[in-house]
Amino acid sequence: MSSSEPKRDYYEILGVSKTAGKEDIKAAFRSKASALHANKQGDEAAFKELSSAYEVLSDAKKRADYDRQVVK
Repeated sequence: MSSSEPKRDYYEILGVSKTAGKEDIKAAFRSKASALHANKQGDEAAFKELSSAYEVLSDAKKRADYDRQVVK
C-alpha cells in the first residue's frame, strides 16, 4: 500500500462485510459514529477514520475504485 491508501480495511472499520449494501453501511456508520463523536467525548482520530471509511464505501464509484485498489 502506498501512503495515500488507507491504513486499515474500511470494511473492518465499519464492521460490515464486503458485500454489505448501502443501507447496512449507513446503519453501521451511524451506530459507530454516535459513540465516537466528539460531543460524546469520543476518539477524534477514530471518528475521522470512520468518516473516511463511510465517505468511500457509501459512494458507488469511490467504493469500486477502493475495491480495485485494496480488496483482493
